[in-house]
Amino acid sequence: MGRTSGERALWVTGGGSGMGRAVALAAAGAGWRVVVSGRRRDAVEQSAALVRERGGAALAVPVDVRDGADVRAAHARIVEQWGAVHDVVLSAGLNTPDRSWADQDVDELAAIVDTNLTGVARVVDAVLPGMREHGGGRVVVVSSLAAWRFSPGSGVAYMASKTAVGALCASLNDQEGAHGITACHLCPGDVDTDFLELRPEVPDADRRAGMLAPADVGRAVRFVLESPPRVRIDELVITPVGPR
Repeated sequence: MGRTSGERALWVTGGGSGMGRAVALAAAGAGWRVVVSGRRRDAVEQSAALVRERGGAALAVPVDVRDGADVRAAHARIVEQWGAVHDVVLSAGLNTPDRSWADQDVDELAAIVDTNLTGVARVVDAVLPGMREHGGGRVVVVSSLAAWRFSPGSGVAYMASKTAVGALCASLNDQEGAHGITACHLCPGDVDTDFLELRPEVPDADRRAGMLAPADVGRAVRFVLESPPRVRIDELVITPVGPR
């Protein structure tokens, strides 16, 4: 039997669209109280409304994970309204069409790393004290197949930042397991979301049809969150069937 989720607060970053929204909806179906965060207020509020339509409790908290003060303020608001965060899913991500050493901009590289890696660390750092206090929690980082297998097409900054996230998750499991806190490095392959618009060549409808759907990632995250406390899922890779 898995964890009792009804009274647990789940914080989802990058929840305004795509995989983050799918995670929020999957969690609503399981009874979590879902905090939806992202940079775009309208998108975050729309995701929260969809959670409520499914009968779940939702709190919309816009946040930019690249801004430490913004993250701390968002966390304080969550704690004030719902208490400590029990579980967190980190789905905020950034990439650029300029993906090689020949065309990338170093400032843009820094922004990608700040979102995909440092932004994850900021949110985790905010929630860890509360997790320790109430005896555990799940951290799920929605990473990428590019972190698991060399994927030059994903770009220098994206691949490097996502690979580093794997080490961040491993460090959490090593240092925080004694407090009942576990981290999962979730590595999906191609997913049909708006994130594909950032590719140098945007896939057409035929290629998108063979990709994972956001709901597939939502189900995978729910599986991790609902696993018994004795179970730690260090890394989970999911990919589309067929040629890639």
